[in-house]
Amino acid sequence: MPAPPPSVFRRQLDRLYGRFTLVFVGFVVLLGVLEWLGWSKASIGLTFLLATLAVYATIGILTRTTDPVEFYVAGRRVPAFYNGVALAADWLSAASFLGLAGTLYLHGFGGLAFVLGWSGGFVLVALLLAPYLRRFGQFTIPDFLAERYGGAAPRLLGVVALLLCSFIYVVAQIYGVGLITSRLTGLAFEVGVFLGLGGILVCSFLGGMRAVTWTQVAQYIVLFLAYVTPVVWLSVKQTGWPVPQLGYGAQLERVAERERALVEDPSEVHVQRIWAHRAQVLEERLRDPAGALQRERERAEAFIESLRRSGADPADLAEAERTLSRLPRDEAAAIRLWTRQLEEARAKMAPLGGMAPQLEPFARVPGESATADDGAQRQRRNFLALVFCLMVGTASLPHLLVRFYTVPDVRQARLSVAWGAGFIVLVYLTAPALAVLVKHEVFSGLIGTPIAQLPSWVAAWSRVDPALLTVQDVNRDGILQLGEISIGPDIIVLAAAEIAGLPYVVAGLVAAGGLAAALSTADGLLLAITSALSHDLYYKTLDPAADTARRVTLSKVVLLMVALLAAYVAAQKPADILFLVAAAFSLAASAFFPALVLGIFWSRANRAGAVAGMAAGLSVAVYYMATTQPWLRTLLGLTGEPRLWWDIQPIAAGVFGVPVGVAVLVVVSLLTPAPPARRRQWVRRLRVPDGGRV
Repeated sequence: MPAPPPSVFRRQLDRLYGRFTLVFVGFVVLLGVLEWLGWSKASIGLTFLLATLAVYATIGILTRTTDPVEFYVAGRRVPAFYNGVALAADWLSAASFLGLAGTLYLHGFGGLAFVLGWSGGFVLVALLLAPYLRRFGQFTIPDFLAERYGGAAPRLLGVVALLLCSFIYVVAQIYGVGLITSRLTGLAFEVGVFLGLGGILVCSFLGGMRAVTWTQVAQYIVLFLAYVTPVVWLSVKQTGWPVPQLGYGAQLERVAERERALVEDPSEVHVQRIWAHRAQVLEERLRDPAGALQRERERAEAFIESLRRSGADPADLAEAERTLSRLPRDEAAAIRLWTRQLEEARAKMAPLGGMAPQLEPFARVPGESATADDGAQRQRRNFLALVFCLMVGTASLPHLLVRFYTVPDVRQARLSVAWGAGFIVLVYLTAPALAVLVKHEVFSGLIGTPIAQLPSWVAAWSRVDPALLTVQDVNRDGILQLGEISIGPDIIVLAAAEIAGLPYVVAGLVAAGGLAAALSTADGLLLAITSALSHDLYYKTLDPAADTARRVTLSKVVLLMVALLAAYVAAQKPADILFLVAAAFSLAASAFFPALVLGIFWSRANRAGAVAGMAAGLSVAVYYMATTQPWLRTLLGLTGEPRLWWDIQPIAAGVFGVPVGVAVLVVVSLLTPAPPARRRQWVRRLRVPDGGRV
């Protein structure tokens, strides 16, 4: 059946997604009415989960295809407006939806690095890459590297880099899916991971990029409404103003005033001293972990024996036995546990429970003994390094760049970037307001509450994962101080409605939006990974004679295998979502940015230079992360204090990888023969405007 003309196709899409928006709003209102009539929270959460997954599954089934052009690039007929919506959904991952407001909540001004870096990256995409990649055509980023530089080596190295950065990124998305699914259904986190995985597979397995694109448009509608609804509600509740971006300044001042009061509060100071004492004890243990573990075990056994001799209450005896059983099994486990506890204690011994003041830029790092100026300089360096990595990483992520192959021509590729940036800004301008409004709710409504009277959502999130939310009454006064609660950044958005006491249907809506954000990005990433393996590795390298059906079938099999592996890794809870995503950005920037940009704008760049530059940049970034990131150091068995270069945190490893990649690419290209004249002419033609047609 022939495709309809572009104008007719666009009108069909407008009507379809307009109706979807109205139906979804009506669905949320209906659930609100049912909650008012007495429906349980579990029923509302499960309905949100199943209904949204059913919609995405229906789109995936209706758009199934075996045509490689449809499977890999959606037939190259996606209008710029809808490609921009899909691009925004692809971009607004679990990190943006869940982690951005949480990072602004915990780190204040420092969290703006993510807003600046991610937003600035779209300028680089529009100016340096999007139009040229669309003019080139083809299916994948390794396709471009192979055509630009020639030979199999650039393609294969591109595949390796793509697999590494995309796999880390997709693990973060599936981790987010597990958090949301387990909170909505009450299932264990690991079960939630694999339940959410079904939603990811049904979208991308049958229809590839065609299914992913039209599913992502629906997912953006869901995630946008889910993100904006609670912050508008909070803004009206706190300020009486329905536009939070314009009205949250007054609440920011109130938060800053409350922070100053908490810093001087005697109860908070007492809690800080207790944490400082714990830090000293843990430091002492870590000087001789084997001996300390033996002493702790002997002390616990002696206490149990004394309880038995004195005929103590069975409940006290059982608690003492549980304390013994919770001790680390061996020295290595003790080191891991006490190191993690020491990091927490050092943060909590600082004012505000280790959080940065909301209005203070480049505040001194909590717990450090250096001068404030030293701490501020260190934070400035890390802020700028992170902005740089996120900018060039945005311009290097293969699953985003491949979206510009799906539009009809170069002009619509440029328009896609503009539309995508606009839809992303709608969410990004809301995140700072959400962070401040939630912090005001916590400071005014939660801190100072008797621990026995804490709302039920506190215990509910603690059951999902104690690392996400923990309450410890360290001074045993029965009252919650700020230094006694730890809230992970990944749940600030998901818990916002419950923190503010809004109807549970709003919390369910937010969770559905977070699920849409995680699913949309996971679909795009999995498709990028499977395209690299089935198209670039199998078809272009191993079996160029493979027929269409075999290629598409192989893509689906590979997609399933990669998804299952990513779900298994996510179930291990390797790190927080935002670190995983930022790590993927640094790796993508280090591997791809020099080769892509110099490949377009410097015709002298050759194959040897590109291969050497990609390998060097990626190696430097991987090495720096492996030797400085705590979870990776533990995995690799590294001990001792990590050696940071210029105090740059591992999340910004790309600040070293990108310059090394550029330098090596340039030097090696100049030291080796220039590319053939035909290829240099091809590069020049790629940069020549041609009226927007390929």
